[in-house]
Amino acid sequence: MRAMVLPAPRARLRMEERPDPMPGEGQIRVRISACGVCRTDLHVVDAELPGIRYPIVPGHEIVGRIELVGPNVTTHAPGDRVGIPWLGFTCGKCRFCREGMENLCDAPLFTGYTRDGGYATHTIADARYAFPLGEGDNDVELAPLLCAGLIGWRSLVLAGRAERLGLYGFGAAGHIIAQVAIWQGRSVYAFTRRGDTAAQDLARRLGAVWAGASDEMPDEPLDAAIIYAPAGELVPAALRAVRKGGRVVCAGIHMTDIPGFPYDLLWEERQLVSVANLTRQDGLDFLRIAPQAGVRTETTAYPLQHANEVLSMLRNGEILGAAVLTP
Repeated sequence: MRAMVLPAPRARLRMEERPDPMPGEGQIRVRISACGVCRTDLHVVDAELPGIRYPIVPGHEIVGRIELVGPNVTTHAPGDRVGIPWLGFTCGKCRFCREGMENLCDAPLFTGYTRDGGYATHTIADARYAFPLGEGDNDVELAPLLCAGLIGWRSLVLAGRAERLGLYGFGAAGHIIAQVAIWQGRSVYAFTRRGDTAAQDLARRLGAVWAGASDEMPDEPLDAAIIYAPAGELVPAALRAVRKGGRVVCAGIHMTDIPGFPYDLLWEERQLVSVANLTRQDGLDFLRIAPQAGVRTETTAYPLQHANEVLSMLRNGEILGAAVLTP
């Protein structure tokens, strides 16, 4: 197999040839056809997440077909198309797993972070954490659903029944969840970097009622806001934009420090919450709803060997929609 491997913190990924991995007990080997490029991959490459053990192969929005199944795998068969998400394993024993909160497991594994991911031609996955995708949609178009869509969905659920919903950061997750929210009958307000007219135009094309810079105020208070951009300064901006009793959801795994802000922005029962990872049920729910909502991803495919250049483009805000790597 060929893989883009991160050998040390803040190093460029490099292509390596490795022996074809063999699946163990309860595992599957997948030939990868597409892997989405997520902002979390940047956090791994830039050593912004704790406890990374290098070398590591990033990537956790994986679409591919099963080549081999390990012992005791009964849910999948060779040839099946599957999606492999961020959550790659949970212990099933800790308090959080027992109480239905496996996203908060005390001993999890995460694809592309604590176990090798999808910037490769093949990968090994726990069969229990591989979603069946069936046939139909293009693999490249499906890939962003495996994280941008899934984490986006969990954040949308946490936002509650907000009729006026603000999305701060209109990239991969924002443009997917905007479609679901609009299908649900909500009014979407899209906030982008100042001057990012391409993302603002995309938001309007998808049906947003308003699109502007993240330091602007909407024409009326929001019921809730979701922050997808990893910028802590957006927290007080979003609190300022929501009504009394409104909720701000921080959807990223990593965010820059949140600056100090006056208590008045939080007062009147405004709420600030975070999203951590996902559950398998989140995946099943979203993958059922996405086709009903007519979700179509805005994607650009790049060869796997261009991974470093694509990550630089993402870092600089030069990706419209979502980027996807293909081996």
